[in-house]
Amino acid sequence: MSKQLDIIALARGVQASDRRSLAQAITLVESGRADHREQALALLDSLGSEKQALRIGLSGTPGVGKSTFIESFGLMLTGMGKRVAVLAVDPSSARSGGSILGDKTRMDHLARDPNAFIRPSPSQTQLGGVARRSREAVALCEAAGFDIVLIETVGVGQSETVVAQMADLFILLLAPAGGDELQGVKRGIMEMADIILVNKADGDLMPQATRTCADYAGALRLLRKRPQDPEGFPKALTISALEAEGLQNAWDQMVALAEWRKQSGVWDNTRQNQSSYWFQQDVRNGLLQLLQDDPSLAQRMDAAQADVASGRKTPAAAAADVLEPLQARLIK
Repeated sequence: MSKQLDIIALARGVQASDRRSLAQAITLVESGRADHREQALALLDSLGSEKQALRIGLSGTPGVGKSTFIESFGLMLTGMGKRVAVLAVDPSSARSGGSILGDKTRMDHLARDPNAFIRPSPSQTQLGGVARRSREAVALCEAAGFDIVLIETVGVGQSETVVAQMADLFILLLAPAGGDELQGVKRGIMEMADIILVNKADGDLMPQATRTCADYAGALRLLRKRPQDPEGFPKALTISALEAEGLQNAWDQMVALAEWRKQSGVWDNTRQNQSSYWFQQDVRNGLLQLLQDDPSLAQRMDAAQADVASGRKTPAAAAADVLEPLQARLIK
């Protein structure tokens, strides 16, 4: 009973926009412990999903100025009376598993804003540039009454596009004069972007930023028309996060796109599809966890992995051997 009372108190704290309660709740959903997972599910269930924030996914090449943009953009939004949550995912070391989690130091002005909340999280082994429980952290921020949730990802790659499965808008931040940067970004993430922002459009880089923006605008016109876009989207714009130039125009475009999607039914349909996607992901993760938690299956996996490493079996054959007893149990 006391455990349930703690969850109820935590839920009330989140709904009252208590920052400490929100931080504690996000820590709970990020925990890998089975008992914490049970409590996290109870917390999320008690909070429900009535409140909706504008979820903005943000990606960009390393050094493009994502943190500078988020701070300038976030301060502009809080200055308009908006409450902004930033979920910044830091890459985890493949060797040690650790992360720097230094986003608050890079956004010190925004971190001190009473209408802003910044939460850095480690990506751990999760592909897609987001932490495994980022989606649930977004739901907690919505329950806490934030108007906008910015999801900053670890970098650019083909698997990065999974962030689009938890965002209403997907923004790609690029730098001018990046050479053959399009090869590094890849077409996949270009096709996912709703708005491309060419940053650092100031000083000597202004002409290059303008040319780069025109190049990307031309590239976007060559892509196939998407049913979730009104006329003129996706589009490329120039901004200067350092000088806070072009941010208002970028925000106006985001609002216009979000409003069109709400009125056309795209918004609701997208969120339904995202929920289905994450349901399937949770089922897959749960099945993998069952394999790891069962001693006999875990031993079978270790033996199969050794066979694959030594070349005695192909990965496909070894996987079939591991899944065979699980399939037999499901048939029964």
